[in-house]
Amino acid sequence: MRSWAGREWGPLCGTLRTALVTRRWRAVPMTLAAVCLTSLFQLVQNQDWGYGPVQAIGSVRAEDPLWLSLLRTPLSLFVPALDLPVWGALAQVLLVFGIAEICLGRWRTLGVAYLATLAGTLYARVGIALGPDSPLGLPASDALVVDTGPSAAVVGLAVYVCWRYRAYATGAAVVLAMVVEVVIKPNLAGKEHLAAIAGVLVLMAVVRWRERGQDGVEPRPGTRSWKPPIRS
Repeated sequence: MRSWAGREWGPLCGTLRTALVTRRWRAVPMTLAAVCLTSLFQLVQNQDWGYGPVQAIGSVRAEDPLWLSLLRTPLSLFVPALDLPVWGALAQVLLVFGIAEICLGRWRTLGVAYLATLAGTLYARVGIALGPDSPLGLPASDALVVDTGPSAAVVGLAVYVCWRYRAYATGAAVVLAMVVEVVIKPNLAGKEHLAAIAGVLVLMAVVRWRERGQDGVEPRPGTRSWKPPIRS
């Protein structure tokens, strides 16, 4: 069991330990900013005067025009759901975004997070168009439901980090948990989580295809991995 745990989580834990020991909280500035922004949105939207502005800039529904949903999507990632405890959203963002920022870097973390969120947002529109009679469809009433907020990004990042660090069993457990969630409670949020995973799986396939295409290709001079040829 210890040997399996070392193979599954060893590289990931080693990367995290090194970063946190050497840089401490400076290793996750983007994550701390995300936690503060999520806390701010939660505080403001619970005020009588703040609910409307937060909805206007960061809440996405399938009934909205597509251009407006795309405009709101970046901030929607940090607007926690009103019907769930905010501490859960903050813990998810702190843990998963923090791990991803250390392991993937700031910009790649944001890119994967937004891809996962956008996949869920676009799926909601497709699902409503398909209708409730389709296995992938949604009832028309879901057009009025606010999208998942940070949870789709959290799920997508978790799967992507597990793949990059070969924690395949952990990544499979995340996917299985999302499938069970949909089976037990087939609502919009659960299906958007699966859509987020599907979007990340497509990204993983593209990244893997590009990496295979670069196997055996000599890096160009000036790149970090370039080395002068060995002379006999």
